[in-house]
Amino acid sequence: MSANSWLSRQRKSDLTELAQHTGLRNFESFKKPELELALDEYLTENSSQFSSDPKVAPYYSSRAKSSPVKGYGSPIKKDVDGTVERLKATRRRITKAAEEIVNPDSSGEESNGVSSALVQTPGRALSLASRIPLPATPADVANAVDRSAVAVRTRVASLYKESGITEVTHATRESLSTVASVLFAINAFEAYFLRPEILADRYAFTIPAISFLGTHDYPVFVPDVFLLLTASFWSPALIWAFTSIILPSIAGYFVNMTTSATHHGRVTRRAAPTPEYTIDPLTFSLVKAIISFVVYGQGVTFGGWLDPQSIERINGAVYGGYKGILVDSAITGVFSVYDAILKK
Repeated sequence: MSANSWLSRQRKSDLTELAQHTGLRNFESFKKPELELALDEYLTENSSQFSSDPKVAPYYSSRAKSSPVKGYGSPIKKDVDGTVERLKATRRRITKAAEEIVNPDSSGEESNGVSSALVQTPGRALSLASRIPLPATPADVANAVDRSAVAVRTRVASLYKESGITEVTHATRESLSTVASVLFAINAFEAYFLRPEILADRYAFTIPAISFLGTHDYPVFVPDVFLLLTASFWSPALIWAFTSIILPSIAGYFVNMTTSATHHGRVTRRAAPTPEYTIDPLTFSLVKAIISFVVYGQGVTFGGWLDPQSIERINGAVYGGYKGILVDSAITGVFSVYDAILKK
């Protein structure tokens, strides 16, 4: 049997609004005829609640005009009840079928809820999938990869800049690009080879082998500091320091050609010249070469002031002997001349 004539004349949007207004539940999936019947039944059962509602009053007026039986007619109510029951039975069958397809092994209550959600909103999953951004063409994929690579390179460059490596590198280069640094490096090179001769190593302990890393036992040797209390260390150490550092430094301080290079004219007590270097590196290198050749190459002891045995130990320990010291002096002398030329 058809629903109320007033409900039949309404649009589905009006029926939906009326259902929401009156509190009808589970009507979203109904088509218009089904919604009309559901509203007809619901309003008939709750006439005492909505009969005075202005929005629902036209429905009751049309029912009163069309129904020949008082109380809105029991035959109509029976037809509505039958239609609603048939709709509910159909919905249960659809839910059960969806439950068997989606999760045949799960419990009935839990699967019924999941299946009902799938049956009631089958287009929601498709709508969600359509909103996922996917690359349209291979060119889009290539562009996305390029953008990611640029972002990574930018981030790496930013981290490198923030780390301060560039500043440290420049500061280190500036510190090492001086004649004083070259002189220090040359003397450190000589001292490195002299140290095992005058301060011999002594066995300390052994690092055991690690089978996981495939290493063997590694004995560790450390300098024997007790030799610092003997003449075996101090005699050659002082001779090397005297010939390679002390005497060349004294000569470079007093014979300083950089003083006249920075001052022109008469020197007075009030206008004392300021040398570019406290110790002239060229004079230092020349005196060191001469004294090293005399002492280590010719064996001069200056009347017994220098121990011949210590001279032999130094000559045998330094890399290349006295000839190596002469080469070192030549290197520092060349650097001194080159630095003076650049500053002119």
